Amino acid sequence: MKTKNIMVVGVGGQGSLLASKLLGQVFLDGGFDVKVSEVHGMSQRGGSVVTYVRYGDKVASPIIDEGEADVIVSFELLEAARWLPCLRPDGQVVTNLQQMDPMPVITGAASYPENLVEKMRNAGAKVDALDCLKLAEEAGSAKAVNIVLMGRLSRYFDFPVETWMKAMERIVPGKFLEMNRKAFALGRDAE
Repeated sequence: MKTKNIMVVGVGGQGSLLASKLLGQVFLDGGFDVKVSEVHGMSQRGGSVVTYVRYGDKVASPIIDEGEADVIVSFELLEAARWLPCLRPDGQVVTNLQQMDPMPVITGAASYPENLVEKMRNAGAKVDALDCLKLAEEAGSAKAVNIVLMGRLSRYFDFPVETWMKAMERIVPGKFLEMNRKAFALGRDAE
């Protein structure tokens, strides 16, 4: 099987590391060789972060170059647009609609770009955009945005839901498991 490339992008503190670990576990459980990169960026300070997850029969490196990502999973809308050059021409973007102002917007030096979903689609990307924060809050915690996104992402893979649930049991602390199961289902089933 040809190696598949997934980029997990967002802002520090949103749970991208847990999401990347969950993805890696799902692919390992599916019998694939998996490489997950370290988180790159200002993960503790609200800065832009990116993690690479690659899986296939044999994966040599965890790095994804420009134009190679099969999927970009984004926790924040502007981050999806920022990393779009890494998406291959027929790739898929799965993004949260949440907007978190970067420093230039906070300081007034810039304004948050408008119509980003439309702009990404006009650039040729397939975009699945969802209000993951609202669904996470419905599941019981705003911190479950990452699992809502994983539920949504699961629609684009052939792994059964049970595989995702078993991986979640290994990754998520027991006291948060039920809430995360609900968050996953809300993301997967949202229309």
